[in-house]
Amino acid sequence: MADQYQYNTNEEKIVKDSHTKEIDLINRDPKQINEDVVKVEFEDVIAEPDGTHSLDGVWKLSYTTFTVSKYWCYRILSAIFGIPVALLWGFLFACISFCHIWAVVPCIKSCLIESQCISRIYSLCIQTFCDPFFEALGKIFSSVRVALRKEV
Repeated sequence: MADQYQYNTNEEKIVKDSHTKEIDLINRDPKQINEDVVKVEFEDVIAEPDGTHSLDGVWKLSYTTFTVSKYWCYRILSAIFGIPVALLWGFLFACISFCHIWAVVPCIKSCLIESQCISRIYSLCIQTFCDPFFEALGKIFSSVRVALRKEV
């Protein structure tokens, strides 16, 4: 009885762990899928060439305005739309997984089974009709000798 309880506890723990994975709140892009796409800094967007400079105060305020507005705009948009969009992406990938598991793979397996059947029939036809024909042709032309002569 104790072994069964331990087994059920471990099984429940495994199931629970697969659905409630710990999330790294520091490194939020561990696979670096957005490494060069979304990293936009002030210097990547706004630059003043030599000879055309604004006032230092304007340049500093522009930098601060850009950085803070980008930060808070992203925060507000992700707070408003993050959960609904995550829900939509989760639904989309669930549908893709469902179609792949229940339609695509069975269809491919069915085609492979049918193609094996057709392959056997094709192989049988080749062995029955074409092999003897080409074997006979090979025997007929096996006695042909080709001689090359150089004319001077």
